[in-house]
Amino acid sequence: MSSPPPDTVSAALEALIARCVRMVRSVGARHGLSDADLDDVVQDVRIRLWRSCTTSEQIERLGASYVYRAATSAALDMLRRRRARGASVTDSVDEHSEQLADRTSTSDAADAHDLERQVLAALETLPLSRRSVVRMYLSGYEREEIAELLGWTEAKTRNLLYRGLDDLRGRLTKMGITWPPA
Repeated sequence: MSSPPPDTVSAALEALIARCVRMVRSVGARHGLSDADLDDVVQDVRIRLWRSCTTSEQIERLGASYVYRAATSAALDMLRRRRARGASVTDSVDEHSEQLADRTSTSDAADAHDLERQVLAALETLPLSRRSVVRMYLSGYEREEIAELLGWTEAKTRNLLYRGLDDLRGRLTKMGITWPPA
């Protein structure tokens, strides 16, 4: 089977990016990125989609939720790379720090960070098959999308997801974390 002409794949990709560019940029802006950074996020999303989809039909089937998750990952990856290089805060993030500070108090942010760290630690104790499904679900993937991406049946995905969420809930309860918070 021959691969589709590259121009149809590119056209489908550009049409999807054109439909979702405002959403992608708003995701990056919520993370405090500058306009130049937002352009980089859009480009990174374009590359991620191009790598994950080989045909125009696959690209056309992608939903906005998939593009949203790709944009979130791209923005967070950009911030992580900067932190790894020792640049804990960039100039462009400094410009938006007052806006971000207005949205959450310092103690709320610290509590959220601690909770995230505890959830991730509990998640790491799950068996790999359940962990991967639960991670994807918590990242916003629908059960059907997870099954398709992992090449599993819907029943297997559902079973591993529900068992994984139950295991995670149990581990968090043992750590003293309940939802909703008291």
